[in-house]
Amino acid sequence: MTLTTRFAPSPTGYLHVGGARTALYSWLYAQKNGGDFILRIEDTDLERSTQASVDAIMDGMSWLNLEWTHGPYFQTKRFDRYKEVIEQLVESGHAYRCFSSAEEVEAMREQAKAAGNVEKYNGLWRDRTDHPADKPFVIRFKNPIDGDVVIKDMVKGDITISNEQLDDLIIARSDGTPTYNLTVVVDDWDMEVTHVVRGDDHISNTPKQINIFKALGATLPEFAHIPMILGDDGKRLSKRHGAVSVMQYRDDGYLPEALLNYLVRLGWSHGDKEIFSREEMIELFDLKDCNRAPSGFNTDKLIWVNQHYMKTMDPEYVASHLAWHMNEQGINVDDGPALAELVKIQADRVKTLKEMAEISRYFYEDFDELDVKAVKKHLRPVVKEPLILVKAKLAALAEWKPELIHAAINDTAEELAVGMGKVGMPLRVAATGGGNSPSLDVTLALLDKDKVLARIDFALAVVEQRIANS
Repeated sequence: MTLTTRFAPSPTGYLHVGGARTALYSWLYAQKNGGDFILRIEDTDLERSTQASVDAIMDGMSWLNLEWTHGPYFQTKRFDRYKEVIEQLVESGHAYRCFSSAEEVEAMREQAKAAGNVEKYNGLWRDRTDHPADKPFVIRFKNPIDGDVVIKDMVKGDITISNEQLDDLIIARSDGTPTYNLTVVVDDWDMEVTHVVRGDDHISNTPKQINIFKALGATLPEFAHIPMILGDDGKRLSKRHGAVSVMQYRDDGYLPEALLNYLVRLGWSHGDKEIFSREEMIELFDLKDCNRAPSGFNTDKLIWVNQHYMKTMDPEYVASHLAWHMNEQGINVDDGPALAELVKIQADRVKTLKEMAEISRYFYEDFDELDVKAVKKHLRPVVKEPLILVKAKLAALAEWKPELIHAAINDTAEELAVGMGKVGMPLRVAATGGGNSPSLDVTLALLDKDKVLARIDFALAVVEQRIANS
């Protein structure tokens, strides 16, 4: 049998980082073992499931490049199959009709609690055949009364739960719709899932599902329950900790490779290695090496990983993601340097692609005002002569190359017997509108020559105005 894993999110919101990590671990384990990876949308919660959430999940998976072998499957398309299995369980004596009202069941739980017992349904209709003709009912799974359920968990080791602790869970509501624990088992059975990788918040469901698998005579998958992700305050990661949606990380300027690399290390390790290519993840990952304890999300570490990828990946590839941010910020990149060239000079100066776009606007758009602080500090009356002279030398260049631009700036400083900063800084403010930029010769080389000369004239006009006002 082919090793098969699955990712089965509910479409009731965005794809969050915890879900993305689960998907990644499932995908990696299938890739490592030459297996299949299924995407299944568990949309039986009709009130909360939305198409927007389905789209968000698909967008997140696609952005992360976690391609599925089969699917996406939708549980709402499989109701006939669930109904068939429910009837099979009733006919085989593994399920029964329960006519107890919600109020009666609550009274049973309160009675059990008062007696110091497990709060659960007391099995009133478990073996009865005197079914009323016109009373609504649910269908409950007849959970074994004796013995234990042992979860042979690949991450946490063996987990033993007594059947006495388990309820006769509802597998079909009074309107006939199936419940989560039933649909999951049927899907994993039909889709021949061999390994169930999911968050450890599902551990309470697993013994119930194992008992249903056994009642159906189905082969049990192996289970791997991944500990949750915590925020920096030790509580479960949520919106209050900042971005938790996968696509929000895209919007905030992270590369998908950076987020994947960070997530794979958030609960798994291979020695002290921090950076993993996709190929290395596949080769080295193993569910048995996952941590048993929760992991803490650290945004500073993610930023470090993102900076590594921006600086070391193919600039053309990074530029393909930068283009999205330029467009989002309304920057038309048709008239200006190739984005890959921008990546080469800006990548080590920023934390994110969003920030790279923000500080690169002057390469593509003219400006009608200069940074006030930069003007005050660097465009004083004394810079008029250096700006006039460096403009003349730049205008005289036969070729617009970094080394020739550098020589022109250097010659200006030598001719005026001033430091390079006395020429370079006012020129930087003139060309970029502010006091920060990559190496000045490279920055100017990426700008159109005539544009640079025009911007120097604009800066000189500002200097003249300061002279007039002094």
